[in-house]
Amino acid sequence: MSSILISGAASGIGAATARLFHTRGWRVGLLDVDEKALVGELGGAWHAPLDVVEAAAVKAALGDFCALSGGQLRLLFNGAGILRTGAFADIELEQHTRQVQINVLGVLNLCHAAYPYLKVTSAAQVINMGSASALYGVPQLASYSASKFVVRGLTEALELEWREYGIRVGDLMPPFVDTPMVRSQAKRPPVMRRLGVRLEAEQIAEAAWKQAHGSTVHRPVGLQFGLVFSPG
Repeated sequence: MSSILISGAASGIGAATARLFHTRGWRVGLLDVDEKALVGELGGAWHAPLDVVEAAAVKAALGDFCALSGGQLRLLFNGAGILRTGAFADIELEQHTRQVQINVLGVLNLCHAAYPYLKVTSAAQVINMGSASALYGVPQLASYSASKFVVRGLTEALELEWREYGIRVGDLMPPFVDTPMVRSQAKRPPVMRRLGVRLEAEQIAEAAWKQAHGSTVHRPVGLQFGLVFSPG
């Protein structure tokens, strides 16, 4: 049985991805700071509370989940992330820092801890949750956009570095998705008002499924962004 471990699994894109892979027969592991939201919906799914910024806890969680599959991991889905919109100077520095910690350090921690298990698994893969905002710096999304630039760069580097071990690394790059994270933003930046929030979490989950069975590095999601995206 193929296994997928999902961070940020309690809601939004992570939850939609968990449901999809679970219904299609995968062993699913759920990680999120919101432990209560992880329990009950997916029968048989493994779950654990986790702050992805805590490296030791991340390493322990990977060990516990991968032990169920004989020390192997077919797919790591880095879905944990937070968003804070608004003018850069109006957002407290601590909020910028927390955004970068979760969106960047969380991905680093999970990739680093997952590597030994991915390396010994046939057709192993990492899918990072990227963003259309990793294409150009976006005003009023400054630190979020910057964090997704880092994710894009890390994705490209690890795709090359881990290729010799048969590990594929890619990311999903959607524009704005109708999730609790986006809906909670009191101030929507001009680009969000102009483009609208047109995608559903289930569409991103389907893109993750395609990515799990494909070989592209960057996968734009949605017709609108797909038409303008160039991997070069």
